[in-house]
Amino acid sequence: MAEEKTYPITAEGKVKLEQELEDLKMNKRPDVISRIQIARSYGDLSENSEYESAKEEQSMLESRISTVEHMIQYAEVIDNDNTDKDEITVGKKVTFKELPDEEPESYIIVGAAEADPMSGKISNDSPIANGLLGHRVGEEVTINIPAGDMKVKVLTVEPA
Repeated sequence: MAEEKTYPITAEGKVKLEQELEDLKMNKRPDVISRIQIARSYGDLSENSEYESAKEEQSMLESRISTVEHMIQYAEVIDNDNTDKDEITVGKKVTFKELPDEEPESYIIVGAAEADPMSGKISNDSPIANGLLGHRVGEEVTINIPAGDMKVKVLTVEPA
């Protein structure tokens, strides 16, 4: 049997997923069910746009519930206690600068479930994070990104 994919995630990220799942099941699901029941009461379902809209929303909601349940079931909570403090791993904040003389950039490397580039959290599957993983402070790293190669120098690595 195929091995299940695990989802690297911080302890904080797992708590957020669990909270999202509870909200989906306890608040959003009953709301959608109620909307479906109300729309049914309008009569002919074949020309009932409210019913179709609510059924579509229910389908997307159930899909998200299934996805979140799967991610929680196969979550691999990141524990950086046994890693070198200077090594770039999932769950750490890394600051680097593009060579020769760009401004420093900082990102927290997280699992895909927690990625939020607008708040400085990038997925371990992204080209930049993937290229940085395993490297250490002071190293110069060439990262293959869609636009070509990018050479960076790792300035700091710290717990997120």
